[in-house]
Amino acid sequence: MIEVSNLKKSYGSLVAVDGVSLTINKGEMFGLLGPNGAGKSTTISIMAGLLKPDSGTVKISGDDPISAAAKKRIGLAPQSLAIYERLTAEENLMFFGKLSGLGGPQLSERTTWALELAGLADRRKDIVGTFSGGMKRRLNLVCALVHAPEVVFLDEPTVGVDPQSRNFLFDTVEKLRDEGLTIIYTTHYMEEAERLCDRVAIMDQGKILAQGTVQELIGQFGAESTLIAEFERMPDSFVFAGAEVTGSILTLKSKEPFADMAKLAGAGVAMKSLKMESPNLETVFLNLTGRSLRD
Repeated sequence: MIEVSNLKKSYGSLVAVDGVSLTINKGEMFGLLGPNGAGKSTTISIMAGLLKPDSGTVKISGDDPISAAAKKRIGLAPQSLAIYERLTAEENLMFFGKLSGLGGPQLSERTTWALELAGLADRRKDIVGTFSGGMKRRLNLVCALVHAPEVVFLDEPTVGVDPQSRNFLFDTVEKLRDEGLTIIYTTHYMEEAERLCDRVAIMDQGKILAQGTVQELIGQFGAESTLIAEFERMPDSFVFAGAEVTGSILTLKSKEPFADMAKLAGAGVAMKSLKMESPNLETVFLNLTGRSLRD
């Protein structure tokens, strides 16, 4: 569906995208993750046909994204809301539908479909400026879908929304994926990518550092599990190989956490609690991109 080959883009001395290559399959939800300034937005802009790369290629079903044929296949819901607050929800959708070549009964049908998908059918005649943040996010999403694209780019689609709207957006995106839409999803929330994405790529300093399924990345870059045991009273003579002990708390990095949990439980020392912290996508992300603040 989407073939990205050796993309490069610089702004003066700043290399924003440095040799990015990706293959995204039809009907796949693909997550593009990275810290601030990693090059995600520039990559998405090139893939969506908004920017021209210095070198490299993007093909969407064989077409260049700047071509008229490809543009009809593309939807984009940017992080910065791309809706008109002085228009109604219905007027926004009809405007974007007309820009994509819709008209007549087809435009009316797609507008109604989009309003229902966003849960805004009863607010279709209301001015968007009166909407909550979550309602605007939902409208922003369906404005990218009103022309029935084959591929949609969702850039931080849940920024600043309440938990109810966030879950509604999750359910909507999952429904679209199940219906065969190809989705490229960027987010800073690792739990979103774990829940939604078939595969993810982690990007930093313009390069793709790793890509694969979440479980593949955890297996390759997630490091060890951590066992944390709190004892009723730590005996002075108690020793457990490789563990760190602070007061009554024992911490152990383990490659075989279940075996080590059994050993701790059978050590004959009374414990208040024993828990295991397993590596997840956030662990992978921090291991690959570092833990320094990015402003």
